[in-house]
Amino acid sequence: MKIGDFEGFQGRSFPGRARASKEVDLAFRVSGPLMTLPVKVGDELKEGDLIARLDPRDFDVAVRNAEGNLQRAVATQRRAKDDYDRVFGLQKKNPGAISEAAVDHAREAVEVAKADIAAFEASVDAAKDSLSYTSLRAPFAGTIVATYFENFENVREKEMVVRLLDNSRIEFEVGLPETMISMASYVENILVRFDAFPDEEVPATVEEIGREASATTRTFPVTLIMDQPEGISILPGMAGRARGTLRQPDGLGQLTVVVPVTAIFSSGSEDKSFVWVIDESANSVSRREVQIGQLLNTGYKVEGGLEMGDVIATAGVNFLNEGQIVVPQIP
Repeated sequence: MKIGDFEGFQGRSFPGRARASKEVDLAFRVSGPLMTLPVKVGDELKEGDLIARLDPRDFDVAVRNAEGNLQRAVATQRRAKDDYDRVFGLQKKNPGAISEAAVDHAREAVEVAKADIAAFEASVDAAKDSLSYTSLRAPFAGTIVATYFENFENVREKEMVVRLLDNSRIEFEVGLPETMISMASYVENILVRFDAFPDEEVPATVEEIGREASATTRTFPVTLIMDQPEGISILPGMAGRARGTLRQPDGLGQLTVVVPVTAIFSSGSEDKSFVWVIDESANSVSRREVQIGQLLNTGYKVEGGLEMGDVIATAGVNFLNEGQIVVPQIP
């Protein structure tokens, strides 16, 4: 890799594929027969629009039962409070007429009744929640792209009913090689050209830089995001290529130099770290000590020993020798 290889980055484009910025499979949180499914594939929905509804009758009954139990608990607590007031008043007037145990029993009955009220209030809230779960609504504005049930079918909780995605913003994921991922935060003026619209370039920005390489491609995912352009419609799954320019720092001190773990090696018993620097005029390698810092997911952060434009070996470093002739292959 070439340290700070801005020129090499400028002339490259990276393939990727579009996806919706928001996409979700929606399911009910309760089970029941599907009573209403007013949407179909392609429908545009606003946030809060009704997508589907289960038969609510059983849940209505559960709410009424819970409310009835709560009313009985309130009445029981009222009677218990009246009984306590009565026995407490009698004891106060004539301490010998009512035993202390009878007063304690009446007080306990009041506390039990209060606890029953709290429990039945929770039951009412739970029953009302379950009733509200019979309506499935759009959590955000988007387009229905798939339905998995027909009306009157029985739906179990957590079974996917529809798929909703938001096409107003598009994400585009590309893979950067490990020799370039440390420069991703300096990329600007990003343009994405989709294969379906070869004459259009869509402006984008970096949304997320991945910190773990793909097990198959050994590239790091970088997610771009863009607004849906006027005049064309970018759909999830569309392929394209992204390119951009690098905002070059004034000097190496402002650039976070990260090199692959495979570029660093030690020599014998020396408690030092080295890289092989390649002389581009002679294609020969020479060992150079470097000061390494934090180990990141993308490699080692190098805090000293490298200069802008240095070319270092990133593979086979344990098989190289001082002055060995190599054939550099910079990705």
